[in-house]
Amino acid sequence: MNFPWLLETDSKSLKSVNGSRRNSGSSLVSSSSASSNLSHLEEDSWILWGRIVNEWEDVWKKKEKQLKELVRKGIPHHFRAIVWQLLCNAQNLPIKEQYSELLKMTSPCEKLIRRDIARTYPEHEFFKEKDSLGQEVLFNVMKAYSLVDREVGYCQGSAFIVGLLLMQMPEEEAFCVFVKLMQEYRLRELFKPSMAELGLCMYQFEYMIQEQLPELHVHFQAQSFHTSMYASSWFLTIFLTSFSLPVATRIFDIFMCEGLEVVFRVGMAILQMNQAELMQLDMEGMLQHFQKVIPQQLDSGPDKVIQAAYQIKYNAKKMKKLEKEYTTIKTKEMEEQVEIKRLRTENRLLKQRIDTLEKESASLADRLIQGQVTRAQEAEENYLVKRELATVKQHNEETSAQLEQAQNAIRQLQQQQPFAKANPRYSEEFILQLERELVQARLKDAESQCALKEMQDKILDMEKRNTSLPDENNVVRLQEELIGVKLREAEALTGLKELRQQVRDLEEHWQRHLARTAGRWKDSPRKNAMSELQDELMSVRLREAEAQAELKETRQRMLELDTQNQRHSNQLRRAELEAQNLQERLQVLTNQNKMLHAELQEMKRKQAEIECKNKEDVMAVRLREADNIAAMAELQQQISELEIQKEEGKVQGQLNNTDSSQYIRDLKDQIADLKHEIRCLRGQQGLPDQPSFDGIHIVNHYGGDNESYQSSDEDGVKLSPQLTSHQVRGRITLHPNLEDSESEGDEEGDTLRLTVPSNGSHKTTTV
Repeated sequence: MNFPWLLETDSKSLKSVNGSRRNSGSSLVSSSSASSNLSHLEEDSWILWGRIVNEWEDVWKKKEKQLKELVRKGIPHHFRAIVWQLLCNAQNLPIKEQYSELLKMTSPCEKLIRRDIARTYPEHEFFKEKDSLGQEVLFNVMKAYSLVDREVGYCQGSAFIVGLLLMQMPEEEAFCVFVKLMQEYRLRELFKPSMAELGLCMYQFEYMIQEQLPELHVHFQAQSFHTSMYASSWFLTIFLTSFSLPVATRIFDIFMCEGLEVVFRVGMAILQMNQAELMQLDMEGMLQHFQKVIPQQLDSGPDKVIQAAYQIKYNAKKMKKLEKEYTTIKTKEMEEQVEIKRLRTENRLLKQRIDTLEKESASLADRLIQGQVTRAQEAEENYLVKRELATVKQHNEETSAQLEQAQNAIRQLQQQQPFAKANPRYSEEFILQLERELVQARLKDAESQCALKEMQDKILDMEKRNTSLPDENNVVRLQEELIGVKLREAEALTGLKELRQQVRDLEEHWQRHLARTAGRWKDSPRKNAMSELQDELMSVRLREAEAQAELKETRQRMLELDTQNQRHSNQLRRAELEAQNLQERLQVLTNQNKMLHAELQEMKRKQAEIECKNKEDVMAVRLREADNIAAMAELQQQISELEIQKEEGKVQGQLNNTDSSQYIRDLKDQIADLKHEIRCLRGQQGLPDQPSFDGIHIVNHYGGDNESYQSSDEDGVKLSPQLTSHQVRGRITLHPNLEDSESEGDEEGDTLRLTVPSNGSHKTTTV
């Protein structure tokens, strides 16, 4: 790859440069020529700089002053690359080996670098074409440095310095030189995001103007023409954007040798040379003069301004002292900014607290007003209900009086009824009329009672609602809380006004302090001492303001704690009242529970007594039933004996048909009499559930006899041959021999079963 800075027609100088790069230790001249006087103007500059490059270490150690003078006169174009590297000691840096690796990485600043490349030396042949070789190598160097120093990254203005380096040397060497410039020539501090070093340079440069060009400084102050408006680009780009490239390159030669001192000197020389013209211009005119007139003045050559620059007084110790003062001022400014920020924060917090208190106050006022309105409405409703109740009571009393009069009239009529019967005046119509009036009076009385009950229910409802509303004590406490909140709000407003006044006082003191600081450099030492005392007084006032702010904050916190304490006390008081009410209700419920328990025990006792009594009644009933059953058994036994006698008479043939019929009728009569006696017994003993003897069936079965006797009468007596000796369903079993007779009873039916053995056969009769 061929670069324009390597194309040289002078073979002698090219051999000298190449030989110096190949072997820095070889010497082109003898030792006697190296020790000769470097200030001889007769020697050719090429040979001289070739000797300097070849014997750089000895020359830099022994002839540093003469070397600086040569640099001020200008480094030959073809020697700038190697001399700049030697001046900043950028040869053989380890980071050079990392350059190719850095180009493969991605930087977050690539878009910004691409955007600004077209603005860097837009008229120079090497950079003006888009995507040209110059723009590409410029992008590579800026990208590599943004990856090496991520804190700085990329800053506008640094591309002009890199572009100048690329005009003199390859991109790897330019990258190394730029890293050295950033690290050891204060450029890194200038290009940091905070740009604190630029502020220091402006402070130092303004002090030099105030000290050496006081009239121009006063004019700048009068026109509000700040130093940064024209001098910031001088320090950031080392005049590369302000002057033509040859002039800026000569100044950059000196910058590589002496650092930022040359920027201060050249800047002061330019102001000194143009002081008369600048004194006649306003701010806009001065800006135009710096941008157009001054660069044209230097187009003829930089020798004049460089000579004037080294006539300027530059005290390195004073610059160090100014650096310390600037650091102190910035520290104080930071502290004051922190204090102002803290005061603003406190102000914001106080405003928030005031807003909160206003909201609480409005809420309490709304609650209080709502409670008062509700109480007024309830009082009005209560008054209306009491009036209605009084009206209803009066109407009830009148109705009761009318009812009593009607009752008295009825009693009088009842007393006079015998007389009314004799007296035709008291007719039935009159009595009916009185009865209707009595009914109407009772209806009115019932309506009055209903209305009275409704009014009483409404009163109870109103009383319940009144209990749910806050009582007078709660309203008084809410009013006290509202008053306390308003007092605290007033105190907070007072504190806010005091803090605002303190902020205004601090701002006034700060403006005075700035005014004193601005004119400090042209004052006498005595005035400077006074200024220092005033600074100390300012610091004391700041600390006092800080202490007062802390005191206000503490008081505000105490007020907040008092508010919380009162709120908690009120809440605790309400909770105690609620707990007391709950305890009273619990006591009432406990008493009610005891009463209900006692009533339950009493009811259980009564129930036990009733059960005992019921058991005794059941036993008595059962005893009576047993007596009745025994009497019925005796009667049924008599009936069975009669039936047996009847059957025996039929078997023996003692009776004929007529006699048998007569005999049956006699039996029926006897049975009817027995039934009558049984009914009498039942009626006397009150046993309606005992079985009756209506429908008695008499069934005869004879062995080997198919005859049957069946008859019926009005009592329902039947003789039927439907049963055999094996179908025994009766209750009483009798035999002719009374000693062998058996009887059985069935509670479910009115059936008697009689079994009588007779001559090898059985006779069964069911009644």
